[in-house]
Amino acid sequence: MGSIDPRNEIREFLSTRRARITPDEAGLPAYGGNRRVKGLRREEVAMLAGVSVDYYIRMERGSLAGASDGVLEALGDALRLDEAERAHLFALARESRTRSTRRGRRAAPSTIRPAVQQVLDAMTDAPAWVGNGRLDVVATNRLARALYSPVLAAPRRPANMPRFVYLNPEAAEEFFVDHDRIADDAAAMLRLEAGRNPHDKALIELVGELSTRSERFRRRWASQDVKFHPSGRKRLRHPVVGRLDLDSESMELSSAPGLQLYVYTAAAGTPTADALTMLASWAASQDGAWEQGGRRGAEEACEDVLGDRGAPGASRRERRA
Repeated sequence: MGSIDPRNEIREFLSTRRARITPDEAGLPAYGGNRRVKGLRREEVAMLAGVSVDYYIRMERGSLAGASDGVLEALGDALRLDEAERAHLFALARESRTRSTRRGRRAAPSTIRPAVQQVLDAMTDAPAWVGNGRLDVVATNRLARALYSPVLAAPRRPANMPRFVYLNPEAAEEFFVDHDRIADDAAAMLRLEAGRNPHDKALIELVGELSTRSERFRRRWASQDVKFHPSGRKRLRHPVVGRLDLDSESMELSSAPGLQLYVYTAAAGTPTADALTMLASWAASQDGAWEQGGRRGAEEACEDVLGDRGAPGASRRERRA
């Protein structure tokens, strides 16, 4: 994949959003029983957005350069875009206006300041990590490193969530309880980042790699869906401590544009809270092993460390038997 073409991104995004809305959903009469167009016609979108048909056609063909914020808001209303989709539309418009120069565009950051790592390390009771728009794992605290040991098992750095989900599907399906939703979200968040940073070389290479090696990713990428990183519930099957139902929160780092902090917690007295305590004990015992050569697989490590403590430390094969 040589590049991400902003004009094509605009065409595909607007046409797929238009196709998902029926005239009835838009409050329009559907004249005739044999519509050749899936969803709304271009002229119907133009009418709903309060622009001329010719103007809308130019926009859908890939030119948002002259569209004002008011027009973009009206178009978002006509197409019933959610918050993430509106942000994506405005990002595509900004790129359309400035595509003659790449100056000022920055790739997603891949490092953090020491002070941010200190903040992570100060969080001793909750897994916390920092990621960028490509969903690289930029930094972790000890508990997050233990929590995401299956993701971090491969030596390639930075570890990348979509690469793990799509190119290591067996491990990902075992680790993520809601694997299909996680896969959908990962592709949608990469698409959102592609609208913000279409010239990010590392992002282009990642999307190209995933598109080449994963048919599942190609399908999801073609949907043009976009999404912010969701907060809520994160459900995992950890190879050491078993099932974890975590509360997930994410927030942008104001001091480091392009980076987000992710924190997972559990209510006191719950099985997940107890499992996090056990995970912290295992993490403390693994501090030296993480950085040593070979990087043992998560299952081998948990058998070595907790295998004699009963079910929570049993191997995946034993737990499933």
